[in-house]
Amino acid sequence: MNTTIRIEDRIAESYSDLSARLQEAADYVVANQMDVAARSLRSVSAASGVSPATLSRLARSLGFASYEEMRELCRTAVGGRQTSFADRADLLKQSHSAEQSILDRQAAACVWNVSEMGETLDRARLQEAVEALKVARNVVLFGAFGSTGIVEYMAYLANYFSTNWTLAGRMGASLGTSLASMGPEDVLLVVTKAPYASRAVRAAEMAQEVGAKTIVICDSHACPANKFATFPFIVPSESPQFFSSYAATLALMETIIAMLVAQSGTDTSERIREVERRNKSLGDFWAE
Repeated sequence: MNTTIRIEDRIAESYSDLSARLQEAADYVVANQMDVAARSLRSVSAASGVSPATLSRLARSLGFASYEEMRELCRTAVGGRQTSFADRADLLKQSHSAEQSILDRQAAACVWNVSEMGETLDRARLQEAVEALKVARNVVLFGAFGSTGIVEYMAYLANYFSTNWTLAGRMGASLGTSLASMGPEDVLLVVTKAPYASRAVRAAEMAQEVGAKTIVICDSHACPANKFATFPFIVPSESPQFFSSYAATLALMETIIAMLVAQSGTDTSERIREVERRNKSLGDFWAE
């Protein structure tokens, strides 16, 4: 199982600081990792239209001693550049009559996303993020657009065993209100997918400014929130549909919750039992 940092992780850490030309080179490297890993610098340059000098400069900008060292980190090919929702909807219509059903294609994409995340996710970083959540004074969650309901689900799970997890910007509430009270003892967890919500990026930046730890779950090395993340996680989100898949993101979020419960004390189990007792007393669950 590969637990080594991936090339997209390294690029994500520096992407916003790269020049436009180096960003173009970085985009090519991420989208063509098999070619970079298997072909010479001269061949990659000819195929990409990026000069050997620029590729070498990219490697040094990312902290590698040489281009060859960067090439060693390229092990598997990944998905290409993002297309718009409308373009992907057009492609979906064009392929509707294909031999493989939409259900089969979507299921295969979700299985691949979860499997790829399991193979490539940095286990040490995941444990460090969980440790930060365990000791945090407060945990604030934020997601915009399609990510809104996803973080609300995570908050629902966390509130079974913890009282210090809150949703920022919920039901029209001010995002600034949640961020104003954050400090070095707190954690902000942001989920964002392309096209990235400006509020999600700004929230991560503001949290970093006050010393809070930030967990960013996104879908690309080019996500601008990665620059402000203490613990960035780039999760595969490929989908034949017009939207990004959240299957692997949900798997990661549920894993984080499970790790928190597994590594907690007996008080956690008692609180979960008490929540269940209260729910039953309120008649929240259907009873035969």
